[in-house]
Amino acid sequence: MYSYYEFFAGGGMARAGLGKEWHCLFANDIDVKKAASYTANWGSQHLKIGDISSLSTKEMPGTANLAWASFPCQDLSLAGNGAGLSGKRSGTFWPFWRLVRELSAEGRAPSLVVLENVCGALTSHEGKDFGSIGSAIADCKYRFGAVVIDAVRFVPQSRPRLFIVCIREGLPIPQTSSNSGPDPAWHPRHLTGAHQKLSPPSKAAWVWWRLPVPPAHSVTFSDLIEVEPQGVTWHTPEETRYLLSLMSPINRKKVELAKRMGRRMVGGIYKRTREDEKGKRIQRAEVRFDDVSGCLRTPVGGSSRQSVIIVESKSVRSRLLSPREAARLMGLPDSYSLPQNYNEAYHLAGDGVVVPVVRFLAANILEPLLVAAETHGKEAA
Repeated sequence: MYSYYEFFAGGGMARAGLGKEWHCLFANDIDVKKAASYTANWGSQHLKIGDISSLSTKEMPGTANLAWASFPCQDLSLAGNGAGLSGKRSGTFWPFWRLVRELSAEGRAPSLVVLENVCGALTSHEGKDFGSIGSAIADCKYRFGAVVIDAVRFVPQSRPRLFIVCIREGLPIPQTSSNSGPDPAWHPRHLTGAHQKLSPPSKAAWVWWRLPVPPAHSVTFSDLIEVEPQGVTWHTPEETRYLLSLMSPINRKKVELAKRMGRRMVGGIYKRTREDEKGKRIQRAEVRFDDVSGCLRTPVGGSSRQSVIIVESKSVRSRLLSPREAARLMGLPDSYSLPQNYNEAYHLAGDGVVVPVVRFLAANILEPLLVAAETHGKEAA
């Protein structure tokens, strides 16, 4: 069984993805409401609620195989304030990395470290923030590489995320785990561009991680929609008409085409602020009927919450995405206990990591690396 520390744990979605072969030694989150969900699903035995800046390595038992950190993305997001790693939220990377350094100094360095964040981390401050992360990793005697995985390969949600996988220097990297160069399937142009801007020591520590093509999944957005939604109510006809009135001609045409399909059509709607033909910023409702959900976001204002539109012939109904539907889009089972409050449940889902993506990464990179490290240790003994 493998062991791990889980930082910025939220509702424990990384834990859900790692699975039963992994044992949690320590978990931390500052958010009391998220911690309540973590406790409801996983118990509180290993959970420490509080600011990561206040943590000490004395609170972290043993030596973990892995330290997982899905640190806050708001300051690195393209939709954020641009503060980057100097921001209050995304800047929490630094106290996390302080703990990794201190564990290393104590001879308890995790064999692996995984950092998960939005892809904006690659281009924030023209790549300087990614460069700072790379320098910190290399200075701490880890080799590292990054992959971009879009959750749409596993669930019907468009959600590309950056995963930086670090391995302690001196541990073997099997040939099956790395490539000699980038693979466009996992190393898109903005990642290879960020790699080019790294410092020479960081480039020397770089690994092009190898991942297989995942099997295709057949689950669609409409498959996850509740027949009798819990936690939300259907819009009134007036509210639905208002939502339709916010659509541009292109989006209204999508709805009209859906009416003519002769079957039940399920779409997702997000409200956006766009410029009209006169350059004036106005609110628009944008719809998609490709059986894929837009990326879930935390509900900061109504425009960040996704709505569902169901078209059957001339009937058009709409409502907010339900908490359970949001959880399903994150790959969580229906047995997962959600908060009763709508915004808390939606925030929990929108701020998490997609469960089957974690499992894919664990099965194809993390676990093979740990098996190789264990074999190496036995041969060296």
